[in-house]
Order: sequence, then structure tokens, then C-alpha cells
Amino acid sequence: MAEERKILLVAACALVDADNRVLLAQRPEGKNLAGLWEFPGGKVEPGETPEETLIRELQEELGISTKAACLAPLTFASHTYETFHLLMPLYICRRYEGIARGAEGQAIKWVKPQDLRNYPMPPADEPIIPFLQDLL
Repeated sequence: MAEERKILLVAACALVDADNRVLLAQRPEGKNLAGLWEFPGGKVEPGETPEETLIRELQEELGISTKAACLAPLTFASHTYETFHLLMPLYICRRYEGIARGAEGQAIKWVKPQDLRNYPMPPADEPIIPFLQDLL
């Protein structure tokens, strides 16, 4: 019998600007996988939809506002870490209000899709890169 592993549902967003660049955020010191670059998002809380999670997280992490209608499902990642299994739907968002900034002190960077592999990412994020490169 396989070892019981908790499934963690995390929603992520490929935020795209007018120049077709994708926003990456760097995981801050003190967090698991600190220093790696990732697509913004967060854990889906009980009773919350992935879209509601992204609306909340984008506001908290980046100071920007969006609506559920502006979040389009693109793909998902499924990755087994040592102590849990991550299931991560990735949405794409081109319509939002505000100017993204690292509201929690994290570094952020707008990156051209072909340059995404130049930024070290968590293992779950890496398989998503080709979808964005093909789309953008």
C-alpha cells in the first residue's frame, strides 16, 4: 500500500502584461524553497474556489485586483514532494487593475516566455513553462 500523502491544492496565475511578459515572484527567505521563482498564487482555503484564491492572493501579494471572469484556466501541475502531493491549476490573466509590486517584500520580475527557464523554479512549476511559451 502506498504511503498516505496529503494533497495540497494551490492555485497559481500566469499574469501577462501588454508586452506578453509573465510575472514571476521570488519565494522569500524563511519559506520552503526560498529563493526560487514562481507564478503568484497560494493555497486554496476551505470553502474557497481556485478563482477566489487567486483574486485574494493577487491582491495580498501584488496589490492588484482582478475578477473571476478575467481568470482563464490554462493547465495544471501535479507533483509529488516528500511530504505532500501538490495539485496546482494554473490560470492566465491579462486583465487586472493596479501596478504589480512585491507587497510582502518579495522580489518580482516581468519575464519574456522564452526566458522563463533562466529563473530557477520549484519542480512543480517547471512543466508549465512550455504551455506559456507555446501560448505567448
